Amino acid sequence: MSKKYSSLNGSPLDRDNNPNRNNKDDIIFEQDSDSFNNDVFQPQASLDDMESLEYDEGALDDEGTDYEGTLNDAVSNETTDVNSPLASIIKEPRGTLKAAFFNMTNSIVGAGIVGIPMAFRSMGFFSGVLLLMVLAAVNDWTLRLIILNTKLSGGKTYTSFVSRTYGTFGRVVVLLAQGFFAFGGSVGFAVIIGDSIPHVLRSLFSDAVDDSKILDFLFSRNPVIVFCITFISYPLSLTRDISKLAKASGLALISMLVIITIVLVRGPSVSGSMRGSIKGSAWFLQPDIFQGISVISFAMVCHHNTTFIYDSIRKPTLDRFNAVTHLSCIVSTILCALLGISGYLIFGNKTKGNILNNFPTNDPAINVARFCFGLNMLTTFPLEIYVVREVFKQLIAIYHDESVDGTESDSASLKDLTTFQHFVITSIVSFLPMIISLFTCNLGAVLELVGATSGSIIAYIFPPLCYDKMTKFGKSKLKRAPLMICVVFGFVLMIVSSTQTIADSLTGKHGNHCVE
Repeated sequence: MSKKYSSLNGSPLDRDNNPNRNNKDDIIFEQDSDSFNNDVFQPQASLDDMESLEYDEGALDDEGTDYEGTLNDAVSNETTDVNSPLASIIKEPRGTLKAAFFNMTNSIVGAGIVGIPMAFRSMGFFSGVLLLMVLAAVNDWTLRLIILNTKLSGGKTYTSFVSRTYGTFGRVVVLLAQGFFAFGGSVGFAVIIGDSIPHVLRSLFSDAVDDSKILDFLFSRNPVIVFCITFISYPLSLTRDISKLAKASGLALISMLVIITIVLVRGPSVSGSMRGSIKGSAWFLQPDIFQGISVISFAMVCHHNTTFIYDSIRKPTLDRFNAVTHLSCIVSTILCALLGISGYLIFGNKTKGNILNNFPTNDPAINVARFCFGLNMLTTFPLEIYVVREVFKQLIAIYHDESVDGTESDSASLKDLTTFQHFVITSIVSFLPMIISLFTCNLGAVLELVGATSGSIIAYIFPPLCYDKMTKFGKSKLKRAPLMICVVFGFVLMIVSSTQTIADSLTGKHGNHCVE
């Protein structure tokens, strides 16, 4: 019995009748199951045809399929010809490797970076430095696994390869994980708005605030959160096309660099009363180590953007994407280490979930950092709401059986939400994070919970789990071990860290995280 992989229009890819076939790029094959063990393959199509193939879902059954040899050939023969079909699949304008590097670094170095010093406090100084490097390496590996998974499955998005390997159940789980990650991010952004904008306003209008009880109330934390979300972020979230907001978020990386620089410069000059200490086991290992790992995971997870970054490269090859991934992870790790090490060494056991909250409210330089951070959150908040809304859109489609395949970017081809659905969903997912942020300024707990749950699913569980299912045929347990270790680590992190975070939040273990 043989399995033929056909193009999307249903016609077999005939090697003899293909005038554009390049012999050295032949990698897709007709597989004879009787001769499989003898490695007898009949090439059927070139790599350039690879992403237009429709794979048989039966090939992804529990017994697995030997796609790994195919993939290795694909990597070794991958063309860099910009005029090839592979390079022309995406119709949007392509960017340079430099642009892809900035996009990926910007995706990694986001709001979570201000929680890295708190992660070091939870793990211990030397454990924090070591685990930051280890998690960066794992992050780099799983980012590259995502692109391998899309090539093996014949899909083009994260959701598509999960759907191809684990069906509708897997698709629903990954959609919920992506939705919760974006929702948790929006809660964190609302908390940051409350931790930053009020102090900038009170600093600018200090005399007026001192003389007016009304201004004193209006410029306090909760009224500012309500005003910013209701009259700025929420109206921006209601738009269906947020491409212009995506451009505005390009300032995020610059804002992060400003924040890191200011903290490094101003940190050593804070008064002794605001400094903390590091004693004994705090230098080496702490019992809250899993919570620290969750914060780092939240900060470094950008896996849901990986396929879009890959498709944005002018010549999208695995080698070029790997180079972008390596460099982005290295730079992001350096930036996280700079802020984490400096922040924890200065504030020690007094380190808060948002390192900026450790500084006084009347510090002009820190208020510049707060302003940059808060403004960035105002424009980034609608992007997270957009992601959550798209998740609802796909879940509604699955409920109505509009789409179960998920081979491509399904959201674009699905029926749009009605005006009523759009308004109700946007309103709920915009104001619910706002309400949550009114009751807490513990950014660390938000980052821990989101990183432990959805971050683990997106970064540590699905990429290796799907790759293992598609390549496990004929592989020894030793070769599969790294994949399974990563999956087990993801589940352990999810359970242990979530439990610790919820327990600590209920008992108030780490004290007040607000600006004093």
